[in-house]
Amino acid sequence: MTTLYLWRHPKPNAAKYRCIGQTDLTVNRRKIKRLANKIARFARYHKLPKVIWVSPLLRSRLVGEWLAARGFICHVDSRLMEISFGNWDGKHWDDIDKAQIDAWCADFANFAFDNGESLTEFFTRVKDWLASFDEKSPEKTSPKLIVGHSGWITAATMIANHQAVPTDPANWSKAIGYNELRVLEIS
Repeated sequence: MTTLYLWRHPKPNAAKYRCIGQTDLTVNRRKIKRLANKIARFARYHKLPKVIWVSPLLRSRLVGEWLAARGFICHVDSRLMEISFGNWDGKHWDDIDKAQIDAWCADFANFAFDNGESLTEFFTRVKDWLASFDEKSPEKTSPKLIVGHSGWITAATMIANHQAVPTDPANWSKAIGYNELRVLEIS
């Protein structure tokens, strides 16, 4: 059993009304430092290893870099990236063809974003990362501190709860808040 401490990254700049998956947005330096300090205090209080896992996207990676400068080991892993919306990524929602959005909702699990990934492919990537800690060695089962993305955290939560890839958008959970912590047990 591995415990995951998953924090959603700080609120990025210029994300409002945009389809943001792997679009690499900047984040205010104070917000990065605030979350990093919160994680460092949490790790110290709970006597957790000073190891952080982050995605390569700035809104996650910069928190890891700040912690690394203060003695943490920082692992950057592309499997922790948010879902890729392909050609939609970064666009304002109003600029995406309504018929395409309807097609996505009609085939929520398998809709193939041009130059992106389907929700099913995304779940496979998340499962792959989670499975990398299945072995019984201490470094594989020790608690993990992670700065991630809302969709990734939602997918990991569903996987941990043995839920299938949702086929209906109504079965997708509300987004976790910026800087919010979610704790998962992975067995």
